[in-house]
Amino acid sequence: MPKVSNVPTIRRLPGYLHLLKELKEEGQETVSTTLLASEMQIDPIVIRKDLTMTGASGKPRTGFVVAELIEAIENFLGWKTTTDAFLVGAGNIGSALLGYSGFASYGLRIVDAFDASPAKVGTVIHGHLILPMEKLPDRVATVKARLGILTVPADAAQDAADAMVAAGILGIWNFTPVKIKVPKNVVTQKEDLASGLAELSVRVKHFQVNHNRSPP
Repeated sequence: MPKVSNVPTIRRLPGYLHLLKELKEEGQETVSTTLLASEMQIDPIVIRKDLTMTGASGKPRTGFVVAELIEAIENFLGWKTTTDAFLVGAGNIGSALLGYSGFASYGLRIVDAFDASPAKVGTVIHGHLILPMEKLPDRVATVKARLGILTVPADAAQDAADAMVAAGILGIWNFTPVKIKVPKNVVTQKEDLASGLAELSVRVKHFQVNHNRSPP
């Protein structure tokens, strides 16, 4: 399993993968780290270290075979096999994720969706029948899925996370603004929309200042 210290590399790999697939569609068979560095605006040394971590190996002068590099990255990320997941919280974000067909490209399949609201239970959202939370333990035991996607309101996040852990979920993809508490044998990944927006806002502001600065 990749070490926590390799998280920056893991976060960059999907970007490489997206670019490589574009190059493959354009008919390009090989690619150099120099080209990847130019397109991704990342130091070539960093790219070489990142790709070495996947087990991929390039050749002098010709670089990497695009198809082989794509396969190496997908295998490393575990996207060549399908991972089943449960979604808890069928509100706006949860509904959007249920309708996102792109998860299949990443080897993720949402098999069931759950909600605590009687108004949501029994409805169908993007082909998924919304089940009551009481059904979660039975479905986890039956399907053997160990990944959960948490998209409930902030005030319900910890209770929902506790229910997921009690049902046997070992990994929680957290889309709530709350930092949930879980046992040591459960891993979490928090998607912080506020942090992403803050970074984008500062970068736009910085760009505007530089762009509008009068020449000397």
